[in-house]
Amino acid sequence: MAGFYDQLNRVINLPVTPKRIVSVVPSQTELLFYLGLDAEIVGITKFCIHPKQKVKAVTKVGGTKQLDIGLIKSLQPELIIANKEENERSQIEALMHICPVWISDIHDLETAFSMIQSVGQLVGKKQEADALNSEIRHRFNTLVFHPLNIKAAYFIWRKPYMVAGRQTYIDSLMQMCALNNVFEAERYPEVSANDLVTANPDVVFLSSEPYPFRQKHIDEFKQLLPKAKVVLVDGEMFSWYGSRLLEVPGYFNKLLNELGLLFT
Repeated sequence: MAGFYDQLNRVINLPVTPKRIVSVVPSQTELLFYLGLDAEIVGITKFCIHPKQKVKAVTKVGGTKQLDIGLIKSLQPELIIANKEENERSQIEALMHICPVWISDIHDLETAFSMIQSVGQLVGKKQEADALNSEIRHRFNTLVFHPLNIKAAYFIWRKPYMVAGRQTYIDSLMQMCALNNVFEAERYPEVSANDLVTANPDVVFLSSEPYPFRQKHIDEFKQLLPKAKVVLVDGEMFSWYGSRLLEVPGYFNKLLNELGLLFT
């Protein structure tokens, strides 16, 4: 083992393959379990809920933005895996005093593939990671849909309303599926009801996370946009990178087919 680069182009020095790993990113925790690192994972966040049976027995080190630094230190990790967007910078900098911290920065499908490959190399599971990437690419290559030219808005929060804007992983997946994001601001802007009416999307996606939109919220948006289709979507399919990507093409295929039928 030697020096690696994370997705912020920082050098990560690992003298040996790590045997004690803390992951503070739910989708990357799922990836580590998929790669077969059950015994090596010693700490995860309370939001790391997959795979359901395996995460139960692992020490919880707080939330993604409210980490228990002391508890993490007590676990004596040899590697911490974090994310630029999902974790707080000051906390990650504090963790750097404990052990090497590898930070991902995911913008689109290609940076997700790069993350999987790099994490596989870090933890001694290169072949497994390469095989995973190959299978994910194959499944995305079989994703068939007709360009729908649908204007879409993707809501992640309520009170205040917040949407996924440009320069986000969610937006990149929407673009890949020929769904046109009606909000051009970058990252996750707050929007008003008037902003939504002015944008006039054909479809409104209400995500299951981080805000738990439910059926009862559909009426709220239908009052604002009587002609729009309001759809509850699985937020994990739009925002979890890693091994969850195996399920995304099938989910998108079903969703896009439903939208195609709705807008014909």
